[in-house]
Amino acid sequence: MNKAKDASQPNASQSDAKSDLQVYFRLLSYLKVYWKAGILVLIGFAINAATEVSIAQLIKYIIDAINTADQSAKNLFPVLVILLFFFRGLGSFLGNYFSALISRNLVFTLRQQIFDKLLKLPTAYYLNNSSGHITAKIIYNVEQVTAASTESLKTIVRDGLTVILLLGYLFYMNWRLSLTILIIAPLIALVIRKAAKRMRRLSTQLQNSMGDVSHVVQEAVNGYSVVKSFGGQAYEKQRFHRYSLENLKKGLKLVVVVSINTPLVQLFMAIAMSIVIWIALRPQIIGDTSAGEFVAYITAAGLLSKPVKALTDVNEKIQRGLAATKSIFDVIDQADEPNLGQFKPPMSGQIQFNQVGVTYPDGTKALDQINLQIESGETIALVGRSGAGKSTLVNTLLRYQTHQEGQLIVDGHEIEDIELNYLRHHIAMVNQQVILFDRTVRENIAYGELADATEEQIIAASKAAYAHDFIMELPKGYDTNLGANGLNLSGGQRQRLAIARAMLKNAPILILDEATSALDNQSEHYIQQALDQAMQGRTTIVIAHRLSTIENADRIVVMDHGQIIEVGNHQELLDKQGEYAKLYQRQFHLDDES
Repeated sequence: MNKAKDASQPNASQSDAKSDLQVYFRLLSYLKVYWKAGILVLIGFAINAATEVSIAQLIKYIIDAINTADQSAKNLFPVLVILLFFFRGLGSFLGNYFSALISRNLVFTLRQQIFDKLLKLPTAYYLNNSSGHITAKIIYNVEQVTAASTESLKTIVRDGLTVILLLGYLFYMNWRLSLTILIIAPLIALVIRKAAKRMRRLSTQLQNSMGDVSHVVQEAVNGYSVVKSFGGQAYEKQRFHRYSLENLKKGLKLVVVVSINTPLVQLFMAIAMSIVIWIALRPQIIGDTSAGEFVAYITAAGLLSKPVKALTDVNEKIQRGLAATKSIFDVIDQADEPNLGQFKPPMSGQIQFNQVGVTYPDGTKALDQINLQIESGETIALVGRSGAGKSTLVNTLLRYQTHQEGQLIVDGHEIEDIELNYLRHHIAMVNQQVILFDRTVRENIAYGELADATEEQIIAASKAAYAHDFIMELPKGYDTNLGANGLNLSGGQRQRLAIARAMLKNAPILILDEATSALDNQSEHYIQQALDQAMQGRTTIVIAHRLSTIENADRIVVMDHGQIIEVGNHQELLDKQGEYAKLYQRQFHLDDES
């Protein structure tokens, strides 16, 4: 068993290495479009690398000039120094500027791709991943990707060319002596390989912990009212401290690995340099070598230390960037929300559930053999205790959730055969949890596909939702910016804006999920009248806990444990003395007591 296990480990390691290369080459493929800028980067850093070799040669030049008392060479030396630093600056500018140009464009492209993918992902993805971790990927992880692409390539090109040119110069000066420096190459490779695995693991953990920190911050900010009213400050502070401390520990562990890795490589370089100097100082080695040549050789060998250190440090950048790259490609490679439907039939709102069943991944039955025929223009109310399956039934109609059993037919077509955006275009929905954006009132009502609505249409929808009067009392009327989620408005005002948005859509199917729950009695009375008008000629599905709001529904569907247990109008269900009658009597008594 142990042998088999041991034998499998190299294969796993090779597989990981192959996977890393595939991820890395895929990342580098994003840089192809910037090949012109890449050439300028290469030219710039080639000039920069050449100046490193020129330093050693310039030292040889001045020492030999001093020894030979060549005054003309001495006079030329200041000019050569100026030229050296001019070309060094030029090369550095070209390399740094155009590598930064590539880097920022890469970040822009990846952010666009991730955000575009997030808009296409199914609801299940958002249920399985916290908003903090999703936000961390698009804000933090994308920035880390540049470490594996442009930053690392910048170092590899700049310092790699410097090492190659310096080694070429050393071999040109004395190839036998220079072979000594290459002895430490295998040791450096071994250190880098060992450190790379550790860096990758720590980089992944560091990015995950950053997602945890972001998640805690978002929860505390979005739920600030609950935090304050329930005295949760100490608890949230403790949570933030715990996750931040974990992030700190992971970051410090990564720093330790990097900090040990670099000095080890430099130590090996120092050992090689000491051996070279010791050998070079032997009389039989020096021979008739001039002082300028000897100093130039030692200078060039000494200049190797800095680029080799940089090339060693680049390993950390690559591992950090690859960890981030994998997390980003995991999002980009997620399957889009299924949209295989091709039909765009005229929509009148006729809906038929035939033995529809929905099962959650944990095996829980959310809907079980639902049979329900909804005629065009009919108003259906869904009632039942929490968890009865009301919201799931509505979500299958919007295709936020997919049914695994039975058929869901809309206007004669199975719902999967209808083009997804076309289907949702013909459904307007008002949720209990109102979502408003940090934009003007007008932009919130005429949102998305409604953006082309005229001013008259927007005002008409607002009046129908009894929102126009309070909108006109705002500082800038319809041009007032609502701020984050419209929290400056009351719950009733926010909900009336959501109703106005739904009315402006003017879709044949209207879904109201506790649409009047945040309204006071007076507002509810007006809104109910507006909704009664909005329901005319539309197929309307109402989810309600306040049964007084649905007494006029054509039919009331009572659900429990994912099943339909009663169907009828208000009076029929009361006469039946079943579950609806119990719910109604219980609520009637509660209303009397209040």
